[in-house]
Amino acid sequence: MPLNLEDKRAIVASVNAVATEALSAVVADYRGLTVSQMTELRSKARETGVYLKVVRNTLAKFAVKDTEFECLNDALVGPTVLAFSQDDPGAAARLIKDFAKDHDALEVKALAVGGVTYGAQDIDVLAKLPTRDEAISQLMSVMQAPVAKFVRTLNEVPGKFVRTVAAVKDQKQSAA
Repeated sequence: MPLNLEDKRAIVASVNAVATEALSAVVADYRGLTVSQMTELRSKARETGVYLKVVRNTLAKFAVKDTEFECLNDALVGPTVLAFSQDDPGAAARLIKDFAKDHDALEVKALAVGGVTYGAQDIDVLAKLPTRDEAISQLMSVMQAPVAKFVRTLNEVPGKFVRTVAAVKDQKQSAA
């Protein structure tokens, strides 16, 4: 069933709204996936907060126009699925990479972050980015380390004094 002009405008507007807010995008070729596999991919995308949409390439080009993902226009060839990361820059890359491990038919075409297009070989770099919670915990551990070392150093002064007094006591007891 062909789409009328209003349906096309609605699709372009919804994808454009997501693209303007997204942190990163992955374009993949889904040719060869069954309907049940696509349904599984969509459900995993919903669970991880990734916007996943199969859009005609001409509509996708209109949708990403004037966004930082306009650089993906060259990759919009053939059957494509767009995955946009909303909260975590690496979420879409992790989703597509993990799903592609089990399903060889899903093939990454390109990805974009910050208006720069990267090839399919760079998906590991984006997929290995820490999540927001992981990044905060790493930052907190780095910030906490000097304070913990300072506290241990301050605690060492009375500790050394107590050990010295105990050694003098033991020495006097053994001499007596």
